Amino acid sequence: MSSHRLATRNLRLARLGLRGGGRYALYKARRTFASAARATELDTTFQLRTAQDVTNELGNMKGAMMKIGQMASYLDTGLPETVRATMASLQHDAPPMSPELAARQIFDELGRWPHQLFDTWDEVPIASASIGQVHRAITRDGRAVAVKIQYPGVAEAVASDLRNAGWIFGALASMFPGVDPDPIVGEIRARLLEELDYRREADNQRLFHRYVAGHPFVSVPGVVDELSTGRILTTDLATGSRFGEVVGWSEPERNLAAETLFRFSFGAIYRLHAFNGDPHPGNYLFNPGGQVTFLDFGLVKRFDAAETVLFEDLIKQMVITGDHAAFRLVVENAGILGRGAPFDDATVNEYFSYYYRYVMTDGPVTLDEEYAAGGVAHLFDMNGPYKELMRYLNVPPSFVVVQRITLGLIGLFAQLEATANWKRIAMELWPFTAAAPSTPMGEIIRDWRRSQDLDLHGV
Repeated sequence: MSSHRLATRNLRLARLGLRGGGRYALYKARRTFASAARATELDTTFQLRTAQDVTNELGNMKGAMMKIGQMASYLDTGLPETVRATMASLQHDAPPMSPELAARQIFDELGRWPHQLFDTWDEVPIASASIGQVHRAITRDGRAVAVKIQYPGVAEAVASDLRNAGWIFGALASMFPGVDPDPIVGEIRARLLEELDYRREADNQRLFHRYVAGHPFVSVPGVVDELSTGRILTTDLATGSRFGEVVGWSEPERNLAAETLFRFSFGAIYRLHAFNGDPHPGNYLFNPGGQVTFLDFGLVKRFDAAETVLFEDLIKQMVITGDHAAFRLVVENAGILGRGAPFDDATVNEYFSYYYRYVMTDGPVTLDEEYAAGGVAHLFDMNGPYKELMRYLNVPPSFVVVQRITLGLIGLFAQLEATANWKRIAMELWPFTAAAPSTPMGEIIRDWRRSQDLDLHGV
């Protein structure tokens, strides 16, 4: 069956399911709940049983360091082994809450115990992260949901940690003497504090859910408003394969998964002026044919019009015109490169080209581990050929999240060994090129947008 016919069939089945009525919905919810098998159950030997346990486990900078470690995890590839080990130590998730503590959090936030709120409640979490964990449940009206519960007291602990976290970024000053760390620290602090507020995350998720409603390849679970608070977030339960499984899929399927990630992540900048800034492998669920469900919208960066225009100008001069002098002027005006740096335009262009190289070739490009490792070394090697240039570089706050997701996605694509004509796909997404579809996926999305009377360009 062709990909176009498959997508059309899936859309028809979805509409049929909506017409099936309450009994079918309840059956589907129970089946979804039952089929969400745990590949590996979380270790419950040590559980957080009280708020004091949370403080002991996540206090003294541990919670903040976990979050910062996750944000910086894209640096892992290509760095020296000692640095890799340090980064790995920052990426561990916290132990799960005990069933009793999780239930208490539900009661404190929603006023009723899980067995009173839900028809079915799974005491064993299906995911545990740095500030909370996720449980499966079925609501009283038969809706299969995922319930994310924040650890008690973790918001206050991490917020306190972040007020004293400036020293964490001291290494930036030694790596990049031209960097002003204060705005960067402020940006990261602001994003992490936002991530602690599940109401803000719910707003972000509603934005992206509306953005892709009915999309043939992308889905974002809906938010269950009446079961969500600042520390509880309840959404539709999604199913699919985890990233680790997708790595073992066939090459065509891996390429389709990567194309969907690329289209969604970068297309949103120009259509929504927003960026989902956490390309963690655990934040996606995959199904064959390029179907991807995006999870976790705690870390979302929203851009104003001037910032979006800056991204467009950088791409235009680097990729479209290839004008080295014009590109240098853009990065100088943006405060990325100090004015008067004693380097020719070609050297400046070559250093920054890593961010754009895979969209500069009009032909198939494979993003593999060598590409990812070479790029990180290229950008951060203080003993490499650009060590003097790096003394004149700065990172504006608006670029912190952009760099995070750009490098993070390249790392994911490298694990998939994804191959595509990235330039042609990107030119579909860039509003200043707005090219015709270059892949079957692009054609299906165009046809869907036409049927919905939507702007044709974007994800």
